[in-house]
Amino acid sequence: MTAPHAAAAAGAPLLDAVTAVAEEIADLLRTRPDGAGRRIPGAEWSVGEAAAHLAVANELMADAADGRERRYGDGTPGSLAEANARSLAAFTERDTAVLAQAITGHARDFVRAAARRPATAPVVTPLGPMDLGTLGCYLLTHMLAHGYDIARALGRPYRLDRARVELCMPFLLAGMPLVIDPSAAAGHHGCYAIRLRGGSRFAVTIADGAATVTTEPSRRPDCTISIEPVAFFLLALGRTGLLSVMARGKVLSWGRRPWRAPGFPMLFKAP
Repeated sequence: MTAPHAAAAAGAPLLDAVTAVAEEIADLLRTRPDGAGRRIPGAEWSVGEAAAHLAVANELMADAADGRERRYGDGTPGSLAEANARSLAAFTERDTAVLAQAITGHARDFVRAAARRPATAPVVTPLGPMDLGTLGCYLLTHMLAHGYDIARALGRPYRLDRARVELCMPFLLAGMPLVIDPSAAAGHHGCYAIRLRGGSRFAVTIADGAATVTTEPSRRPDCTISIEPVAFFLLALGRTGLLSVMARGKVLSWGRRPWRAPGFPMLFKAP
């Protein structure tokens, strides 16, 4: 795969965002100490379970950044779901104040470890090998997604904007081939040019159940999809549906086969 952001830089903006988002999630949890049992809309987890998952995941990624390998599934969505269930059964803490401290503490551990090593350093992650810079983008993406869930459940505002989505893009693009749905993509051949409004541009080619992400289209695109960055993030992470994005005018498509655009998200299965 030749990805547009193949060598992500674990520089100050990314590491600052990791710390800031962890603190914002902790503030959400601290302002609603009675909210651990609230259910997350459209999900199986409660706020306490989502926070516990973040504490576990942040520790795992901090260890990975420090060069300590820990296995967590085999990288497939199904195995990650099983690993999540096992970790939540083993880690029973649900006190939001304790979890807030763990989330921020492990995020700071990650930042300290990442600051000591080059962004190109190889690491092993729950989604397989990647460079340390992309792991930082993975951590930020993961916290933003679950922080969004927690904020919705608690009825609190949440900062998810274009700048933060752009920091996540190296991981989102590296992860797309890993979350292709083989059954949905079987027999499908298509080339899609994706434009995030005011941000990243890339192309995705689907062939024989596999996805390849490149900076430029490998051939003449079947369609071009222009989408608002936050809408792309929420759609990619399974936090919103295509109909909602379309109804709010957040996405447009054109090209020789524009009718293929609505089916594009269906070719992937968010973990």
